[in-house]
Amino acid sequence: MARRLIQRVSRRNFIKKVGRVSTGLTAALLVPGRANAQQKTLKILQWDHFVPAYSQWFQETYAKAWGEKNQTSVIIDTIGLPGLNSRAVAEIAAQRGHDLFMFLGPPPAYEDHVIDHRELYEECNSKYGPPIDLAIKSTYNPKTKKYYGFSESYVPDPVHYRKDLWDDVGMYPDTWDEVRIGGKKIKQKHNISIGVGLASDLDTSKALRAIMYSFGASEQDTNGSPALKSRETLEALRYVKALYEEAMTDEVFTWDHTSNNRVMLTGTGSLALNAISITREGETQQLPVTEHIWLARAPRGPVRRLGLEHVMQVYVIWKFADNIEGAKQFLIDVVGQSRQALIASKYANLPCFPRTVPDFKSLMAHDAQAKPTDKYKILEDSPEWITNVGYPGYANAAIDEILRTWVISTMFAQAASGKLSPEDALSQGDQEVRRIFKKWKAKGKV
Repeated sequence: MARRLIQRVSRRNFIKKVGRVSTGLTAALLVPGRANAQQKTLKILQWDHFVPAYSQWFQETYAKAWGEKNQTSVIIDTIGLPGLNSRAVAEIAAQRGHDLFMFLGPPPAYEDHVIDHRELYEECNSKYGPPIDLAIKSTYNPKTKKYYGFSESYVPDPVHYRKDLWDDVGMYPDTWDEVRIGGKKIKQKHNISIGVGLASDLDTSKALRAIMYSFGASEQDTNGSPALKSRETLEALRYVKALYEEAMTDEVFTWDHTSNNRVMLTGTGSLALNAISITREGETQQLPVTEHIWLARAPRGPVRRLGLEHVMQVYVIWKFADNIEGAKQFLIDVVGQSRQALIASKYANLPCFPRTVPDFKSLMAHDAQAKPTDKYKILEDSPEWITNVGYPGYANAAIDEILRTWVISTMFAQAASGKLSPEDALSQGDQEVRRIFKKWKAKGKV
């Protein structure tokens, strides 16, 4: 008879098993399959999802059922965002750790240490239909022809805005110009500011790239060559400087990735770009301000309407993984659960394989917890206005380093604060971008 249990494994004992690692892991969740002599083990590292119901579904429903079906003990560890990369480096150094490692964005820097995930895309394409372009651009290196990861879902980065305040000044934040003008009016009338950061944090990085890309600027071109120094980037820098001076406060220079959530939920922000963690947290806590926080598509710029993914769930299978075949099958099977994942995540995790959720639009059009109930309908066409880091090219190793070392955020902050002129900030940023691209080109990765 199958023995079913969920037991806590101490962090101390787990670390002994995987060797030298970084701190930040929560206790592992052990989900055994049917006990027999051939029982296998699958070790997975997941992030602490901002919707607890998703983690509960993933661990206690999906992983448990999968483990029993496949005679596998599934061990799930969770970790916060700050510890992900240090944990990955530690596992690579030890050449042991998890079979499946989930990142919150493209991890091209680890390409040499992971398998080619091509067959997973081929199998899922055959079973579920083609993936969206965002998934491919976030996991494929056209230079080496290798899929360095696999993405089954993404979390978009829409606008959150205070509808009552924007209605009061007779405006809607559909374009970046309207964001600046309306934001200025709201700040003058209500002393409530725009919540776009100018700090070294992930939310700032995504928001500033949304502005850049919509202005026609980018870090690279379609061929993967540096392209930051342009008239379009200069215009984006001048725009952000004006936005800061007219509609923001000095606090944005020291923000972290939780700051825009906080200002929106405390009623001190008029607009922010973020995952729907803002509204979901407000709904869960039953905060009165939540019914006034509505969603909008990424604002249109002078060239296009384009925003970033807030989270790109990218799994990698290490070359040194103990259970490579089990890890592959787990990912192929979890794609088939995309509808359940969407619901469990409260519409945060949108499918990279859209045919797996045939009633996607009807689901997004009605949510009983939201006020109004169609609040999340705006996300139904998000693949049309959400793109990858590194647009219009792929998320390569140079782009990843530029993101992780805050090159773009620093450039915008220096220009907005007046520490450098927009022209000088651009020249300095361009030099750093070219240095990073040269480094990764020498390594044969771009």
